[in-house]
Amino acid sequence: MTSARLPTGGQVDRGRGYAFTFDGRPYVGFVGDSIASALLANGVRIVGRSFKYHRPRGVWGAWTEEPNAIVDVTREGKTTPNLRATTEALENDMAVRSVNATPTAASDRAGLIDRLAPVLPAGFYYKTFLWPRWETFEGSIRAMAGLGRVDPNNRPPADNPQFNARCDLLVVGAGPAGLAAAAAAARAGRAVFLLEDHAEIGGQLVHRGGAIEGGDWRDWALSVARAVEAAGGRVLTRTTAYGVYDGNLICAWQRRMAHPDALWRIRPQRIVIAAGAIERPLIVPDNDRPGVMSADAALVYLRRFGVLVGKQVVVATNNDSAYAVAEALAEAGAAVEVLDTRATGPASRLNITRGAAIESVIGTRSVETVRAGGRTHDCDALLLSGGWSPTVHLYAQARGRLLYDEGRAALVPLGGVENLTVAGAANGAFTLAEALREGHEAGGGEGPAPNAPAGHYAVTAAWPKADDEGRRWIDFQNDVTLKDVALAAREGYVSVEHLKRYTTLGMATDQGKTANVTAIATVAALSSRTIDETGTTTYRPPFVPIPMGVIAGRRRGALVNPLRRLPLEAEHRADGAQMREYGSWLRPAWYGADDPEQTIQREAARARETVALFDGSSLGKIEIIGPDAAALADFHSYNRLSTLKAGRIRYGFVLQESGVVLDDGVTLRLAQDRFLVSCSSGHTDAVRMRLELWRQDRFETRRVVIHDTTAQWATLTVTGPRSRGLVEACGLDVTLDDQSLPHMAFTTGVFDGGPLRIARVSFTGDRSYELSVPASRAGRLRARLSEKLPAFGGGLLGLEALMILRSEKGYIVVGKDTDGTTMPHDLGVAGPRDSRADEYIGKRSLFMPIATDTRRKQLVGLSVASGETPLPTGAHVTSGAGRERRSQGYVTSSYFSPTLGRPIALGLVEAGLSRMGETVSVYHLGAERRATIVNPVALDPEGKRLHA
Repeated sequence: MTSARLPTGGQVDRGRGYAFTFDGRPYVGFVGDSIASALLANGVRIVGRSFKYHRPRGVWGAWTEEPNAIVDVTREGKTTPNLRATTEALENDMAVRSVNATPTAASDRAGLIDRLAPVLPAGFYYKTFLWPRWETFEGSIRAMAGLGRVDPNNRPPADNPQFNARCDLLVVGAGPAGLAAAAAAARAGRAVFLLEDHAEIGGQLVHRGGAIEGGDWRDWALSVARAVEAAGGRVLTRTTAYGVYDGNLICAWQRRMAHPDALWRIRPQRIVIAAGAIERPLIVPDNDRPGVMSADAALVYLRRFGVLVGKQVVVATNNDSAYAVAEALAEAGAAVEVLDTRATGPASRLNITRGAAIESVIGTRSVETVRAGGRTHDCDALLLSGGWSPTVHLYAQARGRLLYDEGRAALVPLGGVENLTVAGAANGAFTLAEALREGHEAGGGEGPAPNAPAGHYAVTAAWPKADDEGRRWIDFQNDVTLKDVALAAREGYVSVEHLKRYTTLGMATDQGKTANVTAIATVAALSSRTIDETGTTTYRPPFVPIPMGVIAGRRRGALVNPLRRLPLEAEHRADGAQMREYGSWLRPAWYGADDPEQTIQREAARARETVALFDGSSLGKIEIIGPDAAALADFHSYNRLSTLKAGRIRYGFVLQESGVVLDDGVTLRLAQDRFLVSCSSGHTDAVRMRLELWRQDRFETRRVVIHDTTAQWATLTVTGPRSRGLVEACGLDVTLDDQSLPHMAFTTGVFDGGPLRIARVSFTGDRSYELSVPASRAGRLRARLSEKLPAFGGGLLGLEALMILRSEKGYIVVGKDTDGTTMPHDLGVAGPRDSRADEYIGKRSLFMPIATDTRRKQLVGLSVASGETPLPTGAHVTSGAGRERRSQGYVTSSYFSPTLGRPIALGLVEAGLSRMGETVSVYHLGAERRATIVNPVALDPEGKRLHA
């Protein structure tokens, strides 16, 4: 290959040069170059070595399909490995090195491995290195494996933002079909997101050109972009949609030039995939030599970068699209000859040999000649065009099915994916007029599609045959040949998934973008099946390699689990609150600057004697809404909720599938078709995600929805014997007598012009009222309650004092008083397990042998002798001594109760519920104490204080 830069043409700036090196040698490129185009412009032929045999390889493609030109790039002393030279923009002072080559791609010492190819066929590693043992060879093999090398000093800041968006229509690909779809939707007033992975919109129009609506395509494309933005949409260039996930979620990687790359998570109402197509090679002998290139890629380098890939060019094709390439290269000054495998084809002034199949490619380090039809054809570049494979990856990720179309020699979408349409070349429409028409229809366009001259595309499949001679490469990067595929078939690997893993075909960094369809056709022929019967491998995201920093985003340090803040944090701080983290929420631990232990004891005692006010806004507030709300609530909960009457509240557990308690809380029935799940502060996300998972998995999603309202509401809790008087004094115009509002009921009203919900529910064991209002009105509600609080002898209550109050009553905190084995009956709640006949999450596990083991750890109280200090939390209840000492459980919560005047504790102890009154040893940090197993309810076991 004697590629070179032309004096004119392309989109590079010849007035601004960039100095760079490749494998240590200096070169010069221009602003606007990719690494690959700059190498070609400098006549560099060998850019890499193949993974297995270390054969010399040149540039094949021009974008993400590139299998050969994988490089390590050093910028400012820091190296990033395994980048595609075809997609990386050239920068000044960039140092580029080939991978998998020592010392350079041009002179790789490991190239001798290719001579061993006859004894290293597909799957050889499964059959060799067995004697004397694998470990004998493992070190050497691992040293040769891999491509680029990681630079331990390159630690990117990973300051990558992540954006979430919604739109009416998401269009992937801004080629002619994508632009037509976006234009139709935008002009109908819909919000459109148009994603294009190149730096400019246009797709193949950029290098193949075309007239649209009677003028230059650029004018039309610019008008589309303006229409999209005018309708409230966005045009995102340098943005690759790499995955389709549940619920029509599209993830996209945006490469921002002046800012860190970003991740977009977009949920559109509808998706149009117009991602174009990828040109396949013809599978001819020695088709991997440097100088063998995709025909379309050669046109890209000519039109985008002003690079002519050769002076004497042979174009081998089985389809019409390569003729435009040949004519453009000839016009640029190359001597061009076309070898068409078909007997007929488009008329051309070029030298064309029809019915010609390439018999051999000759040249040691580059193409020198090819032999076809019994004749030798001198050339320095061989361009192959074996047809086009629609880029169906995103469609297939959405579980779309493919169908082989003989007329287009391609796997095309069968359709049938809800809210997703494929258009243009991605759907097998390979002419400009067809692509515009399909895009227009996919975007919901009315009237005629954008006008373009009628084109013509014809192809005759030229799949390889099992008895073809020579080494014919199907997968360039992983060195998989036609003979490897034939060997796999002979050995019984005729499933494409088995073939993929046995030969590693399609498992390289390019994911077989140029190889997979050819491989499927080959296996089909070898196994006497059709291509449809053979099937495809599973398409999985990402479509291209995505930087780990983009996926991780800014989730590190404090942002791994971001601290959540209460709407009333400023008010709490003004009252002297000492803020601490509880379940990812910053909440008041206690109030005042005095000794913490004395302050906490004082707050707890005052709450029991008079009244206290604490902030419960962090509690989860997840609504279940719809005709099937009761069914989902029942299935999700250990306790039946469908029997709950509107206006009432029920306490219960949520279980994991293992039967282990995931969370506890109360559920309010707001209406027949509406429930409010109030879960623990730290478990809200887990409960919401679990509800959503089962809603989508088990229920008709249109009949029930989940809505997390935690952030929209604030909750202030008034607790204590004088709580009713305090709430009544605030003039909320709500009836609070026990007949109108009994325990475990709620009522509604109005506060400050907005909704008010008062729930009679208690986490302290005293009469309590939870007052919930929109977060924007919480400050005014707290001010009114605080104003009346002194008149009732009350005060503010922090979380530490609240923990004492709930422990006195034996109320648990899931994750503190439970562990990863605790089931409901371990907590003394076996009723639903014994009475419910319907299904609910975790039911089956509750009847497994492990669930009925008599030695299970169960919740109990632990009492110590009068005058002793509280037991250490985490101390173990033990049996035996010395080496025979073993744990029978541990202390989960332990406090001094100011109301009882003595320590109290909760614990999980083996068979604890059957050991009431037993004295046990408690061991902690070498010290041993005695405690008695008692009822976990230390205060008011009759529950009279709830109505005091």
